[in-house]
Amino acid sequence: MNPHKRRAEKDGSSNGKLALLDLTYPEIQELLLALGEPGYRADQIYEWIYSSLVSDFAGMRNLPQHLRDHLEETTALCRLIPLQETRSPRGLTRKVLFALSDAETIESVLMLYDKRNTVCLSTQVGCPLGCPFCATGQSGFTRNLTAGEIIEQVLYFARELRPEGGRVTNVVFMGMGEPLLNYDATWQAIETLTDPRGYNMGARRITISTVGIVPGIQRLSRENLQVRLAVSLHAPDDNLRRTLGPTARRSPLKELLAVCRSYVRRTGRRVTFEYPLIQGINDSPRHAVQLARLLEGLLCHVNLIALNPTPESPWHASSKERVSRFHGELGRLGINSTVRLARGMELEAGCGQLRSRWHSAEEAKDCVLA
Repeated sequence: MNPHKRRAEKDGSSNGKLALLDLTYPEIQELLLALGEPGYRADQIYEWIYSSLVSDFAGMRNLPQHLRDHLEETTALCRLIPLQETRSPRGLTRKVLFALSDAETIESVLMLYDKRNTVCLSTQVGCPLGCPFCATGQSGFTRNLTAGEIIEQVLYFARELRPEGGRVTNVVFMGMGEPLLNYDATWQAIETLTDPRGYNMGARRITISTVGIVPGIQRLSRENLQVRLAVSLHAPDDNLRRTLGPTARRSPLKELLAVCRSYVRRTGRRVTFEYPLIQGINDSPRHAVQLARLLEGLLCHVNLIALNPTPESPWHASSKERVSRFHGELGRLGINSTVRLARGMELEAGCGQLRSRWHSAEEAKDCVLA
């Protein structure tokens, strides 16, 4: 079967069109050559999509009309439909709820800083891991996103920023889902976004966050792009970690830390450990000492994050005093750490707060079919 036909069928779109953003550069070349078009047309299309940020084929003015008409009839360029956008009072955080072509929904977040504009990407509809303090995990799992659905989240915000004179400078895979459980699509999206012929984002401006999927970290250590790795470490001992995250049952700390040390040896890049601080659960000085011993000698940095509240969770964020004490204890023991600036809590756009929801599935479906 034609690989492009397989992609169209897997997409689940009611119109059966080929999802152009799901294709790699060589696959776009192959598609065009099959149509009798010269190979350089792929460069032109890449430039229009990823540099000029056009959202329809009519805007690709240096393509012949017959090719634009054919692409319009047989392929889909933009498949994510924004259903709702919410902004923080100062507009520095923007969360968008998107409908996908099969009427499933995801959320993505844009965060504006002084010198960077960061998009927090989703890689799955829901999440299969079920962490008890995470709204995404508690919503269950539906499916993986395709590479094109991941890429289009970036392009949406890039188009939104351009009239304001801005650009998406950074990407963090910290939205809905576990990116290392959707490895192929996640990595294809990264390769496309970093391609000099396309969006040309620096690999070091991309961070993959994982709860500790050991095979995924092993695979990531063998890639040639210098993306950053962040590992969510919910607790410094296995018993507590099993309570806070089901993944701990499959990957005990000894195994996880071993693969992180191997990652550092292979790549020469440090690992960031994300540590959510939960009042009275994992935020005592004793826990800080345990964490410091666990990370001793490892090239790493710890991001301390006060737990973002979710309605289903019985736990609460650590107080400022406990966060400060934990941070100070790590410093005293020689572990570099930062207390991360909280963003998007008022929008439910912080870590662990994203979920796929709309007033009803029928309304989302109506938007897709319109």
